[in-house]
Amino acid sequence: MKIDCDTCTVRGEACADCVVSFLTIPVRDGLRVVGEESRPVEIDSAQEEAIRALSDAGLVAPLRHLA
Repeated sequence: MKIDCDTCTVRGEACADCVVSFLTIPVRDGLRVVGEESRPVEIDSAQEEAIRALSDAGLVAPLRHLA
């Protein structure tokens, strides 16, 4: 699965609680790096299943992109 923030149905308003943002925002020296260009993220089926399980349990927001 390829997740591209450009296809997110709630881009901007929901970035703060997005699991994709959380997993992909660069961190340097323990601090999040701001202002870097966003790129599509590719996850395999096992990772997708794990994210869906976390979402179903209410631990993270669901994926909200257009496939």
